[in-house]
Amino acid sequence: MPPRDTVFAAIDTANAADPRSEDGQPVELLYGQRMTAEQQRLFPDADDALAIACRGQHIERWLLRRDAYPEGREGYLAWRRDQGRRHADRVTGLMREAGYGDDAVAATGRMLRKEGIKRDPQVQALEDVACFTFIRHYLGDFATTQDPGALVRIVERTARKMSPAARARALAEFPMPPELAAAFQLPEDAR
Repeated sequence: MPPRDTVFAAIDTANAADPRSEDGQPVELLYGQRMTAEQQRLFPDADDALAIACRGQHIERWLLRRDAYPEGREGYLAWRRDQGRRHADRVTGLMREAGYGDDAVAATGRMLRKEGIKRDPQVQALEDVACFTFIRHYLGDFATTQDPGALVRIVERTARKMSPAARARALAEFPMPPELAAAFQLPEDAR
């Protein structure tokens, strides 16, 4: 089995233990598969480091509970940062077991910790994949739980994380009401 497939299988095995389910599948197993599908659409020529980062972005996410952190934005950001470190450690360990070298392991770790977002093209690619996965699979249900003002702010934060190319592609691919589509518009000087 090629090393990428070995790591994918190990990530899927880990995520199959998620006690939560969606559409009859473990939540994080389904999320990883959706991330891979989105990566293949957006970056079909991705190297193994990016492909593995996409598949493993939420590896065993349920083990570090959000409610173990304070409420509010600061608590959320601390939880997310700690999750990124955990995911990076777990996935890069699986990569080493599969025989990957230091460069690929380091690249995947940087992506999962979001080091260099907006500066490192691979870190940005992972973020673009995550944003597309959110928009395609989760935004609709999530929107029903938010008041309209909060939803616009969340969509604006999502759009700010994306590259200009991804923002333009999101506008072209996803029908959105004008108040949400406005978040993806680029200023004239950024086009």
